[in-house]
Amino acid sequence: MARTAASKPTTIADYIEAAPAAGHPVLKELYAILKQAAPEAEEAIKWGTPFFIEPRFVCAFSAHKAHASFAPPAAALEHFKEALQGTKTTKGTIVLPYGKPLPVALIRHIAEYSVKRVRERTTDGFWEAP
Repeated sequence: MARTAASKPTTIADYIEAAPAAGHPVLKELYAILKQAAPEAEEAIKWGTPFFIEPRFVCAFSAHKAHASFAPPAAALEHFKEALQGTKTTKGTIVLPYGKPLPVALIRHIAEYSVKRVRERTTDGFWEAP
């Protein structure tokens, strides 16, 4: 059955609730880490995905069948690439399998770094230019 506009999540809590049940613990923990790292950020659902905005893109995350994805800006992934060795990544995300412990400190550091970069930026635009 197709999802209607009325049934689409409008808050991050709704998004997590609508995600696969196996992912709820990981998604809730990830959400808590990001809220702590970016306490002043606006929380929004954009393009069907949870975003943290300050007022530019800080980070996002998403739920999948067997994992969550944490999507910081590309500059953050580049900055932490050595720390991310041994962690599965894609072009723009960090893959967080359900049922495995989250790299809490690493996620927090990446999110805090992203907030710092957003606050220091002098350029306009939602996304950070590569």
